[in-house]
Amino acid sequence: MLDRFYNLFSNDIGIDLGTANTLVYVRGHGIVINEPSVVAINQKTGQVVAIGNEAKRMVGRTPGHITAVRPLVEGVISDFEITEEMLAYFIRKVHKDTVKLFVRPRVVVGVPSGITNVEIRAVRDAAKNAGAREVFIVEEPMSAAIGARLPIQEPIGNMIIDIGGGTTDIAVISLGGIVTSKNVRIAGDRLNYDIIQYARDEFKILLGEKTAEDVKITIGSITQKSDGMEATIRGRDLITGLPREVVVTDTDIREAIIKSIHTLIRAIKEVIEETPPELVSDIMHRGIMLVGGGSFLKGFDRLLESEIKIPVHIMEDPLTAVVRGTGIILEDIDNLKDVLVQHEDDIPPQ
Repeated sequence: MLDRFYNLFSNDIGIDLGTANTLVYVRGHGIVINEPSVVAINQKTGQVVAIGNEAKRMVGRTPGHITAVRPLVEGVISDFEITEEMLAYFIRKVHKDTVKLFVRPRVVVGVPSGITNVEIRAVRDAAKNAGAREVFIVEEPMSAAIGARLPIQEPIGNMIIDIGGGTTDIAVISLGGIVTSKNVRIAGDRLNYDIIQYARDEFKILLGEKTAEDVKITIGSITQKSDGMEATIRGRDLITGLPREVVVTDTDIREAIIKSIHTLIRAIKEVIEETPPELVSDIMHRGIMLVGGGSFLKGFDRLLESEIKIPVHIMEDPLTAVVRGTGIILEDIDNLKDVLVQHEDDIPPQ
């Protein structure tokens, strides 16, 4: 009865709680929010100044008493209270025309594979404290596979690689469960760090994180191109301390990130090595699905294909795969309950 009452005023929502971006799906409306997972805080008062897009614009540009922080590090909550504030902000934004007292939505949250029970409980508690009535947790590769419309419930091997901001999830799925998986801390943020280190070592210039990310998106490429690409980067000269700009090429960026890319490919090979032969046979026939922002890195799919000798496909609109999966779960939660994470609190006593 109470559930029916809350359903009148609340929209069930799916959340892809990412290190770089948080996406929100509202049942019956689709994806309504795609904002950076950044919160700006006034250190003097402890008050939240801005969240999402507004806070992202402040990164690297704040005065001493305001800090722009990312409450999720490598896919898991590093600051519980700020994550709670951020979730509450997104839930309020979805229900801006509803009386706050009556807003108690059911929420499906995507988390990296292999995170601990403590980390799962932190996500669950943060969502409940932010106003959720019921919280369901799903592993991101499973949610991404559902979002990509892969036949996860059938006895067929489906391999999915979700390259996010903080982590890369590699998983083989069959019969509604993850057979083998690996979560590695090599993703968009690590590549940005590699570019910052390369600029420091080669050009003696200190770059900001946003500049490194922009140059990675603009000219980052794994494969050599005949025409070549270049971009201008601006930062602080480490010797003089004065501003300086440098022209970098796609070859420079490739040299900066290639070591991390090879480490990532080794992790993918390890997952394939641990996969049962019948499922490997399916994957060879069906190919590997790439999702997440990292799949936009030019030439990565071709390099991976040449290294592992399995076809690699990039999902259409790969950034929204996980949140679309949470939306599909919301629409059919009774039939898809088996794909949700079994939390230790949910397991009945023996």
